[in-house]
Amino acid sequence: MKTVWLMGCAALALSAGAASAQDEGAATVGEIVVTAQKRSENLQDVPVAVTAISGDSLADRGATNVLALNNLAPGLRVSSGDAAANPKIFIRGVGLSDFNPNSSSGVGVYVDGVYIGSPLAQMAGFFDLAQVEVLRGPQGTLYGRNTNGGAINITTRRPTQTLTADASVEYATYNAINAAAAVGGPIIQDKLAFRVATQYVADDGVTYNRVTGHDVNATKYWAGRATLLYTPNSDVEVLAQVNRFVNRGDATQPQHRALFPATAAATGPDGFCAPGFYSSGQCADAFGYADTDNDKHAGDYNEEGKDKVDLFGSSLQATWNLGSVSLVSVTAWQWAHRNAFENTDVSPLQMIEINYLSRQQQFTQELRLQSNDATARLKWVVGAYFMDEVVKDATQQDTLRELRPLFVSPTNPTGFDLASSVAVFGHPYTQKTQGYAVFGQADYEISDRLVATVGLRWSADEKDFDYRSTAEGSIVLLASKQSKTFSDWSGRLGLRYELTPDASVYATYNRGYKSGGFFGGIATTPEEIEPYDNETLDAYEVGLKSELFDRRVRLNLSAFYYDYQNQQVFAQALRNGLTVLVLDNAASSKVYGAEAEITARPTRNLEFNAGLSLLDAKYGDYQSEGQDYSDNRLPQSPKVTFNVAATYTVPLASGASLVANADAAYSSKIYFDNSNATRLSQDGVWIAGAQASWRSPDSSIEAGVFARNLFNETYTVSISNIDSLGEDLVTLNRPRSLGVFLRYHY
Repeated sequence: MKTVWLMGCAALALSAGAASAQDEGAATVGEIVVTAQKRSENLQDVPVAVTAISGDSLADRGATNVLALNNLAPGLRVSSGDAAANPKIFIRGVGLSDFNPNSSSGVGVYVDGVYIGSPLAQMAGFFDLAQVEVLRGPQGTLYGRNTNGGAINITTRRPTQTLTADASVEYATYNAINAAAAVGGPIIQDKLAFRVATQYVADDGVTYNRVTGHDVNATKYWAGRATLLYTPNSDVEVLAQVNRFVNRGDATQPQHRALFPATAAATGPDGFCAPGFYSSGQCADAFGYADTDNDKHAGDYNEEGKDKVDLFGSSLQATWNLGSVSLVSVTAWQWAHRNAFENTDVSPLQMIEINYLSRQQQFTQELRLQSNDATARLKWVVGAYFMDEVVKDATQQDTLRELRPLFVSPTNPTGFDLASSVAVFGHPYTQKTQGYAVFGQADYEISDRLVATVGLRWSADEKDFDYRSTAEGSIVLLASKQSKTFSDWSGRLGLRYELTPDASVYATYNRGYKSGGFFGGIATTPEEIEPYDNETLDAYEVGLKSELFDRRVRLNLSAFYYDYQNQQVFAQALRNGLTVLVLDNAASSKVYGAEAEITARPTRNLEFNAGLSLLDAKYGDYQSEGQDYSDNRLPQSPKVTFNVAATYTVPLASGASLVANADAAYSSKIYFDNSNATRLSQDGVWIAGAQASWRSPDSSIEAGVFARNLFNETYTVSISNIDSLGEDLVTLNRPRSLGVFLRYHY
């Protein structure tokens, strides 16, 4: 069925090409402007592997948060085991799976030039978008530390000097609603303009709870953004923004997978339940429970928690044109609060339940002085950056409460037993970080065709970590106060050569680094919270950027090799008989691969986009907790990913038009864990979608139908394994969604 549909897409493209006479001739691919180098440039002139995705394209795919970017750019993977926080973002195999609030991903997320450092805040702000740029490879010069894998640069729609209004609403399976609206225009003509946008997303839930009879895994959140643009004269621009995000949807309820076999037949070679027996009744968890009905969208949950996330952000970006140079200031302040109750064991028994209580606030200031003349042979930027961040965590983990009656006595009425790990454990801590950086980059035209780039950045993070590990709230198991400064250099060297006005090649060396820090999870020994070191990545890349056949085709190619040192790895360990997670430096890794992106306009009415990634990402010599993971593949690093999309427009005699969109994406097998255990993996999977709509003659109204996950594929997006308690927590994708939409633009 999937193969037939994909062949049909190809046939659509061929038939559309044959009908070019009816399409009034071929058109050219449109120019894409990106800000990957902190200035507006044609995508084809930037010697960086960049994928630019328009806000309209994301709207066609029903994008409501950063998870929608998964597989939309070569080598990009985005997933989450949580409902409204902690996205796991990987580019070319580089990222981090740690979900603790003081951790930092290897991929930086920026919204309108502001760094969104907290994993609590990276799932918000995905509405009223102008463009999303995915920058692949280390971006340590202009974007800073924690961008080893790359950066996601999100740009929202700016106020305009004419009145505009946008509104859209979708209604789909599971009573899903995705509504957004925006209005903007001048307050004082040519001096002061505004734009206000809002978003509301909700559904009834896609999983049935057999214990309560309720539907769970429901979505519910809203967001708003207000922007002012002040332009008192042609040399001054001030952009002010405030935004708010509130999530009140369900905490994620994964599927329960039992691991302890009760029969020889059900025992696999690793001693755990053999594949094919998970739902047989011959395997169970440590409390004897197993989910046996094989229903991927039902479970037995004694608790139905919420993932409450509240975010606030404000920023002020000012640009002064001083003649040959410009001074740019970006000031931002934001906070994030999370109170999430999770039925971690996803069973009807009280084995593990966690209440995540986290707060983060961050102030950042960046100053840049940069050249203005686009025709000058030398283009440059220098700057400085400061960040002040405070993270507070008071998460509590209620462990093995079901066993408390066994330990109740006159002297122990609560049944608490520390030796058996029957207790409420906490790890309250406060981490304060002050970060500093100075940077500069210069691009010099050695000749009319050859441009050389050199960039350098020095960054330092001063971190203070006040940590306690507690039991039952009052018993202190571990207390520690530590301070350490982490600093390093990052930089860039590159050459770009223009073969023709429509084709260029480039070769670059980039060095990125991710700051060291302190582990923010449960620890019982001082060794577990000793600071881990910086990781560094040396990246070598060559690429081709071209526009062919009178600019009807855009073809961009890249090949890369990474030398990844002191890699920070989130790994499993056994402490006091329980499975815990730790963060430490692993051995080096080697990563290499190639990518291709193509955009084609074979006719005026047909546009075609495709991307391909080939990736080999493996650990070097890596020993962890007595396990040998050497030569294993890095988590979230498929060997092959592929995405394709086509849009075909049929003009009508009335001036209106019919628009058909089809898209598909493929990812080969991925592992979710360093062990590369088969059960902790997802085989290759195809996902497809389609949309058809009617568009009014002036394009102000569009109405249509859509299908997402068209063939209703079920696959795993995240796995958390608790080996010591005999279970895996398996988070699945959302099932097929069929719906209708209406959009309006004025």
